[in-house]
Amino acid sequence: MSNGVPDSEIPMETAGAVAAEEGMFSTLDFFILSALAGVCVYYFFFKNKKQEEPTFKKLTVQPMQDRASNTGFIEKLKSSGRNVIVFYGSQTGTAEEFAGRLAKDATCYGMKGMVADPEECEMEDLVKLKEIDNALAIFCMATYGEGDPTDNAQEFYDWLQNADSDLTGIKFAIFGLGNKTYEHFNAMGEFMDKKLEELGAERIYELGSGDDDGNIEEDFVTWKEKFWPAVCEHFGVEATGDQFNIRQYSLTTYDDLLKEKTYSGEIARLGSFRNQKPPYDAKNPYLAPVNVNRELHKGGDRSCMHIEFDITGSKIRYEAGDHVAVYPVNNQDIVNRIGKRLNVDLDQVFTLTNVDEEASKKHPFPCPTTYRTALSHYLDITSMPRTHILRELAEYGNEKDKEFIVKMTSSSPESKASYSDWIIKDHRNILAVLESLPSLMPPIDHLLELLPRLQARYYSISSSPKIHPTSIHITAVIVQYNTRTGREVEGVATNWLALKKPDNGIKYQVPIYVRKSQFRLPFKTNTPVIMIGPGTGLAPFRGFIQERQFVRKDGKTVGDTVLFYGCRHKAQDFLYEDELNDYQNDGTLTKMHVAFSRDGPNKVYVQHLLGNNKEEVWKMLDAGGHIYVCGDARNMARDVHDTLLKVLTECGGMEQQVAVDYIKKMQSKGRYSCDVWS
Repeated sequence: MSNGVPDSEIPMETAGAVAAEEGMFSTLDFFILSALAGVCVYYFFFKNKKQEEPTFKKLTVQPMQDRASNTGFIEKLKSSGRNVIVFYGSQTGTAEEFAGRLAKDATCYGMKGMVADPEECEMEDLVKLKEIDNALAIFCMATYGEGDPTDNAQEFYDWLQNADSDLTGIKFAIFGLGNKTYEHFNAMGEFMDKKLEELGAERIYELGSGDDDGNIEEDFVTWKEKFWPAVCEHFGVEATGDQFNIRQYSLTTYDDLLKEKTYSGEIARLGSFRNQKPPYDAKNPYLAPVNVNRELHKGGDRSCMHIEFDITGSKIRYEAGDHVAVYPVNNQDIVNRIGKRLNVDLDQVFTLTNVDEEASKKHPFPCPTTYRTALSHYLDITSMPRTHILRELAEYGNEKDKEFIVKMTSSSPESKASYSDWIIKDHRNILAVLESLPSLMPPIDHLLELLPRLQARYYSISSSPKIHPTSIHITAVIVQYNTRTGREVEGVATNWLALKKPDNGIKYQVPIYVRKSQFRLPFKTNTPVIMIGPGTGLAPFRGFIQERQFVRKDGKTVGDTVLFYGCRHKAQDFLYEDELNDYQNDGTLTKMHVAFSRDGPNKVYVQHLLGNNKEEVWKMLDAGGHIYVCGDARNMARDVHDTLLKVLTECGGMEQQVAVDYIKKMQSKGRYSCDVWS
């Protein structure tokens, strides 16, 4: 298909045109016209087809008729007698979880709530919310990346930016989620809070801020403990004093359901793993064979993998700097121990169905499926359970264990300290909780209803499509450590991937998709670039370097390419050492500064090397160079930022505020980019 016309229609249309003219022209005319028509058909449908790259529409998660039915949130509120709607912008599921808890809490205050995904709503209908008595809009909005909206809130964000609607009479409150190690902490929450007020809406309670680098559960609980009394005062309602543990989903089990009608790990479409169809995205990942899985560390007790996913024939495209998402599978030992602890048949097929007919989510995860599949593919069984989960599980324990949980999950400072100490500091997952409190015997279906969804893990792609068009490379450190109670904690994705090693021609398949990034090399190849990436922060720069080597060999002028890299020991964890040396020897890397933090008497990091070479750095920046930072956001990225300020003041002769403004301008123009994590 090309230019919007199916190929099968081309001969038919041509034949029709010829037949209409056959009686009006001579045989020679007929021959000439036929030849011209043939040339036109070739030019428009075949030549253009070669010149144009195929484009693919984004996979629609729901059929259009379903989405349309989800857009009338005002009608849903009216028909169901509800007056509280909680929108969420969520990338990892936390904001969605908080939204559900707030909607459930509304019942305790004489109100009735509903959760809504802004991506599935016509958000301009927000102006109609004033038509409902005592209506309240709550927003749980996470900030993603460098101050960006989450994927499902992008359209709402775009609308708000240009909206001139009159929201007078609309009552709202916002809880923002973010991470304080990032420069644009809670940017989405702050933007929405300000914008809604500008449009005339009335704020019921102050903006909340949850810090994922700290204790976001405590931040949320503390905020909502003050939020609901403010709601009561504003609307003249009273708390009922009841704690409602209302089941959201009903259970149905099956004994004779065909295997083909049962989800076995697919994200959205039943059978999508058996019958793969592009385009591939978050709801339709590609099962990529693992071509290479090799160890990068040369010694020591840590492990770092270089993995290559085969994307041959998938039509997946990526660029250097993009991310690849991996859908992992939980450790089967933990899954089996949960099944044994709760005395359930893990191979039982079941469905959980939302008891709320107006809810946009009919199931908490793909159903029907088995308990084993749900615990393996769909639910996060290794994270630390939040207070609302523990509170509901308390009902299934004896008086002693129930009292312990209730005390740990109440609102007092002592309770919060107890939760932090017992759950967070000891990193207790749901299995550890069940094994520590043997009287707890929740029904498996209630536990599955409460647990959050298992999320995809994102990795910076460490290859360039110019060199590796049919494979995607990642560089990942295997996460393993022991808690103070002696239990071993393992990273879900990295430990699962570690097992995916090709053996005797057998290649394991991993569900992946590519997420586009703004982390890009300059458009002009002669622009100087500075890359700062210790440890696995080197990953995207490996792709950048490959890209620059390719364009150099293609005869283009390439600007200075300087790398600042750091690791612990040169002899143990110097990633891609031979490759980097080769790039430096052939001139692709102009310079490479390497810090080995534990090889000398003093710890030396990339930020120190940056300061030691401040004149070189300033010269490149002054020449219009771009600077890239990848790695730890909590310490490294912050220290690099501070070092750059010193470079600008000491070498660039700038006043402090001028230097601060210079960096902000670099960021706004895309000359200073960060791809960091905490």
